[in-house]
Amino acid sequence: MTIDFAKTGLPIVDCLGEISAAFEKSSTAILEAAPGAGKTTLVPLYLLHSGLLGDQKIIMLEPRRLAARAAAHRMAALLGEDVGQTVGYRVRLDSKVSRQTRIEVVTEGILTRRIQADPELAGVGLVIFDEFHERSLQTDLGLAFSRQVQEILRDDLKLLLMSATIEGGRLSNALDGAPVIKSEGRQFPVETRFLSRPSSKRIEQTTAAVVEQAFLEAEGDILVFLPGVGEISRTQKLLSGSPMLAEAQVLTLYGSLPLRDQDRAVLPDIKGRRKIVLSTDIAETSLTIEGVKIVIDAGLARSPVFDPNSGMTSLVTRKVARASADQRRGRSGRQGPGVCYRLWTAAEDRGLIEFASPEIMTADLSPLVLELANWGIQDVSDLFWMDAPPPGLIAQGKDMLQALGALDVLGKITNLGRDIVKLPLHPRLAGMVLRARKINMDSLAVDIAALLSERDILRRDREFPNSDIGTRLELLDEARKSRTTKRDGGPVTQVLRLRDDLARRLSIKMGSKENSLAGLLLAFAYPDRIGELRERSEVQYRLSGGRGARLGENDKLKSEPFLVVAELDGKGRDARIDLAAPISLEDIETYFQHQISSVRRVYWDEKKERVIAVSERKLGAVVLDQKRIKHPAPEEISTALLTAIKGKELKPLPWNTESLAFLDRVKFVRLHDTGGRWPDLSMSALEETLEDWLLPFLAGKSSLSDLQELSMLEILKSRLSWEQQLRLEKLAPPSVKVPSGSQIRLDFSNPENPVLAVRLQEVFGLYSVPKLAEGRVPVSIHLLSPARRPVQITQDLASFWQNTYVDVKKDLKGRYPKHYWPDDPMQAEATHRVKPRKT
Repeated sequence: MTIDFAKTGLPIVDCLGEISAAFEKSSTAILEAAPGAGKTTLVPLYLLHSGLLGDQKIIMLEPRRLAARAAAHRMAALLGEDVGQTVGYRVRLDSKVSRQTRIEVVTEGILTRRIQADPELAGVGLVIFDEFHERSLQTDLGLAFSRQVQEILRDDLKLLLMSATIEGGRLSNALDGAPVIKSEGRQFPVETRFLSRPSSKRIEQTTAAVVEQAFLEAEGDILVFLPGVGEISRTQKLLSGSPMLAEAQVLTLYGSLPLRDQDRAVLPDIKGRRKIVLSTDIAETSLTIEGVKIVIDAGLARSPVFDPNSGMTSLVTRKVARASADQRRGRSGRQGPGVCYRLWTAAEDRGLIEFASPEIMTADLSPLVLELANWGIQDVSDLFWMDAPPPGLIAQGKDMLQALGALDVLGKITNLGRDIVKLPLHPRLAGMVLRARKINMDSLAVDIAALLSERDILRRDREFPNSDIGTRLELLDEARKSRTTKRDGGPVTQVLRLRDDLARRLSIKMGSKENSLAGLLLAFAYPDRIGELRERSEVQYRLSGGRGARLGENDKLKSEPFLVVAELDGKGRDARIDLAAPISLEDIETYFQHQISSVRRVYWDEKKERVIAVSERKLGAVVLDQKRIKHPAPEEISTALLTAIKGKELKPLPWNTESLAFLDRVKFVRLHDTGGRWPDLSMSALEETLEDWLLPFLAGKSSLSDLQELSMLEILKSRLSWEQQLRLEKLAPPSVKVPSGSQIRLDFSNPENPVLAVRLQEVFGLYSVPKLAEGRVPVSIHLLSPARRPVQITQDLASFWQNTYVDVKKDLKGRYPKHYWPDDPMQAEATHRVKPRKT
């Protein structure tokens, strides 16, 4: 069938010739087309019929399964054909293609796997990356591979990148000046309404209230954007009891929803009722929902974020970027004037970031590293990247793959790695399935792999109040036997379909299974998440990777000695365990023998307040068994004591006035004798160099109480050479002799202003203050009353005697009449007694 593109009335028609012309000059082009322009539907059809590609095919990459199927159906309808003829699709666990298919709409890693299988992309003339702004990991990888195919093997291969919110200029520069074509689209006016002030209610409560408000204020169907299935379910429950919405259809839309329910959400209601569609960001792009004139946007998105510290991926809820918010807003103006209710304030709107961070910057990159190794790439800089993957995440992915045996020590792919990359699973799960085949547990492994690949069924809810994966496996067994869930297309169906697909790929005959062995198989996938129950706890675990984890107080798996954790919430020091299975010590010993190490450990036990010596057999951080060592080596004890002292910031050491004063004197000479090369004896420096100066003195010591025998002053003096000790006495003596004959200690706590605190009667006759550091630094004299309270601070004694002493004498003589108060202090005899001795 020939299409009259002009009669479609879509704005993209004006740009179709320009797109075709761009490919006559360049093998790569960029299309910026506003929402509703018709790019997803018309551009592939036009380029196919333009003669530009000859008899070659078009592959169009869509980020989402629902959008891929919808795009294929729309194009097929324009041709007057069924899907699977000229236009077909391939998505996870579903495909409709035939020999006559010329346009294939594909998702996820399907493009990557096709390039891996056929590096030349034989018979393909054009690869289109639709909604490129979403920047999924597979999109970036697919573009990187396609560019290398284009540059090395197929200079005739054409690439087209399309989006409504694409960074055209930046992308063009990165792609060697690829031409940018722009289409304004057909966007009707959209009124944007904000909250007057931030809401303190839960998001579903705020959303439900605004839905009721919008239902009364505006006409048309309502599309509501929420971050996830949990919020959708709670909002739907609130709305189902609303009297004013009794005549409306409240529907949901998300990825794992059965296909017929997705169609109900997308298509007009057959009875003409108003629809309220509660959706994840699946409806953000490339999908027109008929009848929508109102958008309500919670302003949140949930995406997987990899934590390099824990090695785990968790779903994180964040504010949307402006590009996403604008895409959502545009949904209400596709078929006529609309209104968008944003559940945030106008002030908050000004703080939105422009674009979300691409997945490649935050994701677990082990699948990408394995794909690169299979492609023959070890240095990621050999490929084109819009944003280069972070080296740290690449290194962590490589380490994990080497632990699985998918890469060798040089980072090259192994035979196991080549088998893993063929499976549509995360490398951990693929490795688990392949290893399970060797011990005749592949049927159970396939169930577990399918279950872990479909996240929605793993959520904690009333049906699954505990973390035991066995509960989920029992549900699958029941569904497999009854086959009733096969027809409803729900989440369990998704798992069963993936399970059946894996069994077919691997020629596994599904039969009876022993679910009690699930922990062992999980350990094959997550050897870094084997956990041991902590001492004196029923719910807290230490994982082999070093992380802490905890069960709920009433969890079914409480008190299990060993667990393998598949899902954590990823937050906090002890993350909550969402999915796990028990494993026996015997299985750990048998199947992970090569990873178990014997460790001799001598350490300070804080609770027992003593040095403990043990021999341990460990799997990572997990202690499998422990034996006491009766007579550890003296140097081991000393090292353990040293660790305890450092952990307590040197406080257990027997500091006294003399040792602390010594530190202050050295600090003084470091400041005023810069050429002396004095060591840094500050507390922070001493803590950093503790092993250098204290360890030799710990011989024979086995407890903190033994440390009281140490002489800190002598230990600190050993940090100075003999010449430095002599010079220290000269530049900063610990005390000075005053006219009374007393030897008074100097205070060097302030190295810029050392202090001599002395009773006034002891310095009668002293005309000037002492000076230190070879006369460069005068001391401050703190003149004290007979009760040793400061009455004057000075560095000019002569002025004090002449001008101030008379007033001080009047004040103090009345309070201390028995003491000596001469009229002429410069001629008086200094004394440390109440009065001078009579001669």
